[in-house]
Amino acid sequence: MSYGRFVFLLITVFVGSMLGGALSERWFGGAVVQAQKANGVNAEEFLLLDSKGKARAGLGLDANGEVGLVLSSKDGTRTLRFSPDDRVAIKLQEREGRVLWAAP
Repeated sequence: MSYGRFVFLLITVFVGSMLGGALSERWFGGAVVQAQKANGVNAEEFLLLDSKGKARAGLGLDANGEVGLVLSSKDGTRTLRFSPDDRVAIKLQEREGRVLWAAP
């Protein structure tokens, strides 16, 4: 391929890309997504995952609409729960459900 053909090919690809991008925006441009608040994030649940994808911490609402924060140990044997809506506000439990420590 000669130098002239190579330059012509580069110019053709560049102009075609620009025209294709401009036309596709006009033809296929979807709805603009906007944030609900400029400085806020809205969600029902936030999860913190470890490198294996296992949930280690969570902040969210349960099925009854009660808010809570749950922290799990690395091996998953202990869970620390915080919930202002529960009768016991802070609870440290073993995997089997036995309460190790609780505070109203």
